[in-house]
Amino acid sequence: MRAPRGETAASTSADRAALPPVLHLHGSTPRRSAVPEGCRVYAVGDVHGRADLLEALFARIDADTAARKAVRPVEIYLGDYIDRGPRSRDVVDLMIARRAARETVQLRGNHETYIVRFLDDPGLLRTWRRFGGLETLLSYGLRPSLNPDDDELAALSAALKEVLPAEHLAFFRALPTKFSLGDFFFVHAGVKPGVPLAAQDDQDLIWIRDPFLMHDGLYEKTVVHGHTPVPEPEVKRNRIDIDTGAFATGRLTCLVIEGQTLAWL
Repeated sequence: MRAPRGETAASTSADRAALPPVLHLHGSTPRRSAVPEGCRVYAVGDVHGRADLLEALFARIDADTAARKAVRPVEIYLGDYIDRGPRSRDVVDLMIARRAARETVQLRGNHETYIVRFLDDPGLLRTWRRFGGLETLLSYGLRPSLNPDDDELAALSAALKEVLPAEHLAFFRALPTKFSLGDFFFVHAGVKPGVPLAAQDDQDLIWIRDPFLMHDGLYEKTVVHGHTPVPEPEVKRNRIDIDTGAFATGRLTCLVIEGQTLAWL
């Protein structure tokens, strides 16, 4: 493995001894996109209730930042922290604690919209349950049946209001839908082709699939996204997909961007 730009062979050898052997260089970014000098980005795909994988990733990021100093390490999480996996509540606790200790950007995914809407619309669980909502309710100590009727839906919504910590609700409500750094644009799902990045609609940023995924033209910036699971991280000339289906595969992907170099941690 060649040394990342700016490191000497001697310093790299010493640094690698302190690192888990998991930093894999990919090569240059699409169309030579770059983050500002001194920045190192750690972009993380969909977590979906896998607190175990998130804790392990935090440890790897911490080891990497300790071994390879950066002026400004920035962690960017692409949303979908909850649902599907078994420990959604724990994931939110971890995310809140992480942002108090590190520079982080925590974006909104489409799954974060369900839990907030369910507080005012109990019937939404009929849809939300198909996308992992029951697992999230279980993580907050509730015991939903597999097919709740109207009375149970209302009771579950009221119960969630009681047990959902205020800081969790504030976390869900405050999540932004986009973040731009250097030549990269970070979102949960993607962007609508033909629309300037500054004018993108929030619904597209957290929900879009085919129009974005099938578009081969360049955007103003390289788009880094999750939302659509892929077996391996997908690097295209206009976008990078880092959702590797952590809740089912046990693989939570972290993309490292430094200068014009991509790596996987």
